[in-house]
Formats: sequence, C-alpha cells, structure tokens
Amino acid sequence: MGYFWVAATYYVCFSSFWIVSDGHFSWLHGLSAFTIVTVTLGLVSAVRGNIASHRGNMIGSYVGIAVAFIFAVTVPGRAIPDLLATDPSSAAFVCGLVVLSTAVIFVSVKRGGRVGGRSRTVVTVKAASARVPDSREVREDRRKADIR
Repeated sequence: MGYFWVAATYYVCFSSFWIVSDGHFSWLHGLSAFTIVTVTLGLVSAVRGNIASHRGNMIGSYVGIAVAFIFAVTVPGRAIPDLLATDPSSAAFVCGLVVLSTAVIFVSVKRGGRVGGRSRTVVTVKAASARVPDSREVREDRRKADIR
C-alpha cells in the first residue's frame, strides 16, 4: 500500500502545479511543495532504515492531505462544493470509483500479491541449528560427551 500511497501523492502534488487560477499559485501549491518534501524525506528514511522518521513523515503527510481535503470540500466557492451542489450524481460516481479502487488495491495487497509485479510473500523458517542453546543444554551435551 505504501508504494501506491507515494505514487498517488506524487501524482497529485506534481499535477497541482498545472492548476492555476488567474495565472497565480495559491496556498494549496505551497502545501503541495511541502508534501513533496515530506514524502521524499519519508521515502529516503525508509530506504536508510530509519523507520521512526519514515513513520513520522508519512503520518504527517497523510494528516496534511486530510486537512487540505477538508478545506477543499468545505470552503465555499471551491470546485468540489460547487460540484456537489450542481451535479451530485457525478460526485457520487467519482466517490464510488475512489472507494472501489481503494478496495481492489487493499484486497490485492492483503492477499500477498503486488499489482503490476511479482508476489512478495515473506516466509520465516526457524532452523534448529540457528537456535542458540541455553547453558543447561550445553552442560547436558558436555555430560553426554564425557560418558561416551
């Protein structure tokens, strides 16, 4: 799911720079730039193995996008409230597509498959030889060796 999240976030953020009103950027473009930075920092942190930083950046970008969505939906004069008022069937259709695609991706990833790639199933095997014996077992093995 993380790969889809990063790809979708980059797509939305970079494509937002082609949406301008009266030839000017808005505060949403600043949020897009900030989100690009935080997602990139989170991605770099994951590659470097810094999971705490990765988690913080990704949760922060998610919360930021959720807040921006709330503002985009609730502020009068924006495109989404106008669409809801003038054409609710189209808005419901788009919402249905988003929910359906999210469900398909989630189910696909949950089953262990990767959409567009190989399945990556992790199998853990516990080998008896890899187990470190405790001191009691070591003493018992020495005693058995002495008896032989």
